[in-house]
Amino acid sequence: MSKQIFLDLLETLVSNYGLEGSRTTTTKEVLAITIYVMTHNLTMRECLERFQHSTETISRYFSKGLDALIKLLQDVIAPVDDRFTHILKKILNGDRYMPYFKDCIGAIDGTHVDARIPVKKQVPYIGRHGFPTQNVMAVCDFDMSLTFVMAGWEGSAHDNRI
Repeated sequence: MSKQIFLDLLETLVSNYGLEGSRTTTTKEVLAITIYVMTHNLTMRECLERFQHSTETISRYFSKGLDALIKLLQDVIAPVDDRFTHILKKILNGDRYMPYFKDCIGAIDGTHVDARIPVKKQVPYIGRHGFPTQNVMAVCDFDMSLTFVMAGWEGSAHDNRI
């Protein structure tokens, strides 16, 4: 992520989604902690050395950052036309697509992402490749805008079940 994108995201989260720091931790650091944990698949304990805070502080600010990102995603991942009345001209005017995609509102697909699960709870998350994953299902419209995302299903769950 470039510095400018980070700063733009920070400004959006602070002004629109309630991201806040404290007397000793800036909003930049809160967002940095959140992104660092998410992108490197780390535990709170593994973040201690990098940010020089206690486990409790890292955990608290990770939660605050994650809450702000979730609020942002609820606005970003949504259908542009929530009544699904708009049909693309390519589908509407094309003989190749119209009979098949007339009532179609988008496309759906799933993917597996690595998951950190406590050892006692790993069994349902172990996928076909033998390591813990989460099954993430996403839906996009024909303009390639995400309209729905479902994350958190066990890696052993089949797409049809989700």
